[in-house]
Parts: sequence; C-alpha cells; structure tokens
Amino acid sequence: MTKYDIVILTDQKHANPTTIDDYTKNVLTEDALITNTLGQLGLNVIRLAWSDPDFDWSSTKAVLFRTTWDYFDDFPKFSKWLNDVSKVTTLINSEALIRWNIDKHYLQDLKHNGVHIAETLFIEQGSNKTLKELHTDMNWKDTVIKPCVSGAARHTYKLNPENIAEHESIFAELIKDEAMMLQPFQHNIVSEGEVSMMVFNGQFTHAVLKKAKAGDFRVQDDFGGTVHDYTPTKAEIQFAIDTVKACKELPLYARVDIFNDNHGHIALAELEVIEPELWFRNYPEAAHVLAEGIKRKLTN
Repeated sequence: MTKYDIVILTDQKHANPTTIDDYTKNVLTEDALITNTLGQLGLNVIRLAWSDPDFDWSSTKAVLFRTTWDYFDDFPKFSKWLNDVSKVTTLINSEALIRWNIDKHYLQDLKHNGVHIAETLFIEQGSNKTLKELHTDMNWKDTVIKPCVSGAARHTYKLNPENIAEHESIFAELIKDEAMMLQPFQHNIVSEGEVSMMVFNGQFTHAVLKKAKAGDFRVQDDFGGTVHDYTPTKAEIQFAIDTVKACKELPLYARVDIFNDNHGHIALAELEVIEPELWFRNYPEAAHVLAEGIKRKLTN
C-alpha cells in the first residue's frame, strides 16, 4: 500500500543540512515551494535524498527529481538505483527521458528534429586524435570542450591556440573513459548572457537571464555568475516550446537554456529535464503550474 503520493528528490547534502549558506537556502526555498504547492492540492508529500538507504520506494506513487545534484559523483550507483526504482513507482520525468538527457548526445537528436544548436563536434570515447588535430580538422580557433556526461561545468575548458598544448594531457586522460564535445566559443554568451526558459506541461511560465562574471565565460552561480529577471521575446518562447515538443516524449518539466549564437541565431545551449534549477523563487506561480500537471498525471 502506498503511503505517499510523491517524493521530492534531493541529494544527501541537502536532505538534512547542518549549515545553511545562501546556496543551501535557495535549494530549500525551491523545494519548499513545490512541496507546499503539492500539499495544497491534497497530495501527501515527503522530501528525501535519492540515495536514502532505508526508504521503500514502492510506498510512493511517484518521485519528482528536483535537486539530485550529486548523481554524477557516483553514476553507476545512481544508474542502478534509477533502474530499480523505475520498476516500483512513477518517475517524473520518466526514466527514458532522464537517461536520454544525461548524455549530451541528445543534442544531436534534437538537431535532427529541427532544433537549432551550436556547431558541435562529438569526440567519442577512445579517440586517438589530439586537440590540435581536432581544431585543425574543424578550422576552429577559440573553442570550449566538455564531457558529454557532466554537470556544474565539470572539466569544461576554454581553448585557444595559445593554451591548447597545456590541455592535451588532461584531454588524453578524459577521452580514454568518456566522450567529449567541442564547440566554437560563443562570444554572445559572454556579452549578452544565457536565457533559461521554464516549460511545464509544454507551457512556458517564466525566464531568467544568467550572466558570467567579468573575465569568465561560465554563467553558473558556482563560478560567480549572476541571475536577472528577463522577459523573453515571442520567438524565444516559441523556440523553448518547440524544443520540448522535439523530445522523444513531452517532459512534465523542462528548462531550456538558449543564447544567440555567433551568427545571431537563437540556439539551444542545454535542455535540462533531470534536476534543473527552476527559479520558482522568482516566479512562485510556476510551482502551481507544475504541481497541477503532476496531480493530473497521478490521477489519470
């Protein structure tokens, strides 16, 4: 017999934090907004770390991935847990979407379905080519390289003709174990920023603009990036909606990160359907949109 309607998933660090810094405060605020909204709709909700060893996952109708930000620290363990839990309860978003979205090769699928992405070279695991050779092949100079399975800008490097040589050794080690992706450096992300668009049940709700700190190119707040309110254009909203509709199935929630590429075209930076920050604290009404979608899914 199920005890809960839904479990809000977090990571071990934020399940029961002993210290509350600004970062943790944001996590707790975001999770509280969706937890309280689900409760207001009459759903029985509990919040746990995905790695909780004692919880019976068959005792809940569904689990909602929110701040599971440590899953890539021990991916084999997470992958096994994902497989096991998907057999006894409903995952939001689904296991199929999660596994597809974990690997940045999903960008190729979206491109094939008509979504514009930045020029990207996927370098498969075991490749023997050097960074210098890859840049020569593509006729690229200023680039960014990162793993296809990553998070929080892990092993993300800005490359240019002056520093390629010093990155050859780390690249050689990484490519032995995982696929990488190489892209031309996108200058507009530095000058204009990156827009995060929230889409729930195929409906756009709100957006924020993320800017890198002076001298950096990473917009994540982990690296000093800042977040600003943003009113998107009709074209940007339509791009975000079209992106989620191009997925193998419609996500119940998604964050669509976009930017203007080097040619001035709207392009997809990332699609996040696993555990994106959704900025409910900037637009609390969006928590209601997501909660209502979850309730409909549980009652259908």
